[in-house]
Amino acid sequence: MSNDAVPQLIYGKLLTPHGFIDHGVLALEGENIVYAGEAQWLPSRYMDGAVKVEAVDQYIIPGFIDVHVHGGYGQDFMDAGQEELDTITKFHCSQGTTTMLATTMTAPKQAIDKVLEEVNTYQKRGMPYAQLSGVHLEGPFVNPKWCGAQNPEHMIPANLSWLNEWESKYPGLIKQVTLAPEGEGALEAILWLRKHNITAALGHTDATYDEVKAAVEMGLNQCVHCFNAMTPLHHRNPGAVGAILSDERIRAEIIADGVHVHPAVVTILARLKQNNNLILITDAMSATGLCDGEYMLGDLPVIVHEGIATLRDNEGALAGSTLTMIKGYRYLIHNVGLTLEEASQVASLNPAISLGIAQRTGTLEVGKQGDVLLLDKDLELQGVWVKGKKIS
Repeated sequence: MSNDAVPQLIYGKLLTPHGFIDHGVLALEGENIVYAGEAQWLPSRYMDGAVKVEAVDQYIIPGFIDVHVHGGYGQDFMDAGQEELDTITKFHCSQGTTTMLATTMTAPKQAIDKVLEEVNTYQKRGMPYAQLSGVHLEGPFVNPKWCGAQNPEHMIPANLSWLNEWESKYPGLIKQVTLAPEGEGALEAILWLRKHNITAALGHTDATYDEVKAAVEMGLNQCVHCFNAMTPLHHRNPGAVGAILSDERIRAEIIADGVHVHPAVVTILARLKQNNNLILITDAMSATGLCDGEYMLGDLPVIVHEGIATLRDNEGALAGSTLTMIKGYRYLIHNVGLTLEEASQVASLNPAISLGIAQRTGTLEVGKQGDVLLLDKDLELQGVWVKGKKIS
């Protein structure tokens, strides 16, 4: 029997889709969960020779899924080869992320081509840390008026020939595309994206309320970093934010770091987005996990001061974040008022639903992957498992 086939038993306060089991146990065998329930009912066949983790007063929750992350620990997906992809995924795995999307910046086509090729190769050779489920293209089909920390020189109308080329060469690799729905060709692109089961997300957009609603009818189903880089809410002109808040067909990403959005506003968003349509993201850039200093986000220089990243040439423009998923999870609980169960749904299940992978991860259930986190009473990470393998 290989070591991978030896059962692992994690005892503690187990989060299931029906709530916490105080005296629970999670049994892992190979890559998968084979039991998740009351410890007293654990079948004896899993006990012989099992590796046991006794964490009776600790929380066992699903691994986090980050659908919007640009890099970390000194590396950016735009510049990453295979070694750099290991660095990014290893760092974020140490912070509780077990699945993630490699997120690009607005850039020339050849730069995006390189990211797709590197991630495709990385998936095929086997991923030892957080799993790259695919790629999120944040642009280049966005609006220069709301460029944020994206380079307006590379922003163009939606290009179906590029999308067709990428999908033909790397089928299923692109999982999400961020675009401005008011742009030329955007509605046709949204139809194309949804036909190919790719999330169509609005972001970096000057869209009006009516333009967003029209895009939703075409299949638009998500927004990136809600409230940031989009037309704001006004009581006589609801803008993109008004459409997002009022339409449950739009899932909302939120950067829960206390910098991008005030906690009171996150609380309002959480109360409105109750049907699996609120998603915690980091929008983390290369400085995440490192000290303050000068960095790059794509091809733009960034200054990080006291953990806040801004463009060097425009200190009023936030440039991604230095957030990690475990910090965002704690923020949702301590600053927004979500329960552990609610925060777990926002950080794990809802992004799994968005990616179409909820049948294999996002909750702790028999038959799903062993993507697992162990947290102490202060919500500090004590263990991370990816596909049944203990990473940290």
